[in-house]
Amino acid sequence: MLEAPQGVSDPAIRIRDLRKLYGAKAAVDGLSLDVPRGSFFGFLGPNGAGKTTTIRMLMGLAPPTSGSIELLGLPLPDHALTIKARIGLVPDESLLFDHLTGREFLEFVGRMYGLDRDVVRTRTRELLTVFELDASPRKLIVEFSKGMRKRLAMAAALIHRPQLFLLDEPFEGVDAVGARLMKDILLDQVRQGATIFLTSHVLEVVERLCQRVAIISDGRLVLEADMADVRTGAETLEDAFVRLVGSDRSTDSLAWL
Repeated sequence: MLEAPQGVSDPAIRIRDLRKLYGAKAAVDGLSLDVPRGSFFGFLGPNGAGKTTTIRMLMGLAPPTSGSIELLGLPLPDHALTIKARIGLVPDESLLFDHLTGREFLEFVGRMYGLDRDVVRTRTRELLTVFELDASPRKLIVEFSKGMRKRLAMAAALIHRPQLFLLDEPFEGVDAVGARLMKDILLDQVRQGATIFLTSHVLEVVERLCQRVAIISDGRLVLEADMADVRTGAETLEDAFVRLVGSDRSTDSLAWL
């Protein structure tokens, strides 16, 4: 696990009293959070806790009902275009163009970020090679496996060298070799000063990578702390997570098992 950067006070993400209502239901309910710059930050919660809704608001894909968001010192939505040019996204649902090849998609993304055409071509070629997506250059994204789609989404998030990454379950469906590669790349980005905001249900991965975590349940913040302070005694992160938000349901009714 990386050490948290010292002397960095301006957060990469600042959320204040953030709410998102769907009818009478609050998917996110009064969330306030600071994510230090240059950190690997884990954002955790059980299914339906509001993690993906929060990520979608940070991405600008879902307007909040109330509250405020600042990314890299700039408020959303006032500076949305400037912010989006500085962040890399790996959404839970891969927002890829199914009828392009991997090369065409990366070149499109690079040009959308305003990169020079020659730079885009060079970075596209290198990213496809590194992520082992160059074996079938004519293959359309619609034919990609889930793991290949995640690797392509990660490649697209890297192409413009962003300052902040918003990653929603980036390792889901990715094989062990591909996941290890993605982790190594992300850790190197943090060493170079980037900030990673990660959601994942694989708590062992979060425990190994993240310096600080926030846990939410029913749209509300339950805990925000350095990783070392989350666990008690010999607890793992999974133990602490279950203690904080786990179910109290009894399994007595399954005695027949």
